[in-house]
Amino acid sequence: MSSYMSLTIYLAELATTIISKLGLPGIFFLMTLESALIPIPSEAIMVFAGFLVSKGEINFLDAVLAGTMGNYAGSAILYFLGKKYGAPMLLRYGKYIFISKKHIEEAEKFFQKNGKLAVFTGRMLPAVRTVISLPAGIAKMDFKTFTIYTILGSIPWNMALTYIGIVLGQNWHLILQYSTLIDSAAIIALIVLIAYFYISKKHEVNLFSSQNSQRAIYDKSGSESHDK
Repeated sequence: MSSYMSLTIYLAELATTIISKLGLPGIFFLMTLESALIPIPSEAIMVFAGFLVSKGEINFLDAVLAGTMGNYAGSAILYFLGKKYGAPMLLRYGKYIFISKKHIEEAEKFFQKNGKLAVFTGRMLPAVRTVISLPAGIAKMDFKTFTIYTILGSIPWNMALTYIGIVLGQNWHLILQYSTLIDSAAIIALIVLIAYFYISKKHEVNLFSSQNSQRAIYDKSGSESHDK
């Protein structure tokens, strides 16, 4: 077992202990750390929260809200760090929290390519979701817009993980074995969603252009008839 996996399992166990003792505040606290680049797996946090929901100890929506607000708090910290210090800080210290130069470059490219939507979609992508707030801060993205997109992007991910925890029940810990599979499924689902919106938007544009062309032809023919 690699040192990374050993640390992940240790942090996952620590997370469950904290949530068991603190409940919703524990979820908020841990998700804040996760979004601030402390390598605590959100899969363990929110799936264990789902397990507690299945036992009736906490409410589903409360768990999702606590996780989402934690995501936002941690992301806001990274946003302001990126805005003030830029990428050099993360390049220098990222290695201590398993964030490589490649992760940073992927997040920056993703943000540059997708702009504001990168903050929304990036919250649902492995590796990218934990660092996407930094390029947003470096680019000095409007903070109100950043807030909206971060919260909206965090909700689906947290709802999905919490629901998985409800379904797995006592076997919630299996999530650690299949986290890579879940990340892959999230990427595929996101690609399908983006493709759907792109095709729908393109169809709307084509329909609008077609209607305008027909209107122009009608107006022209009407004008010619009037001249005669």
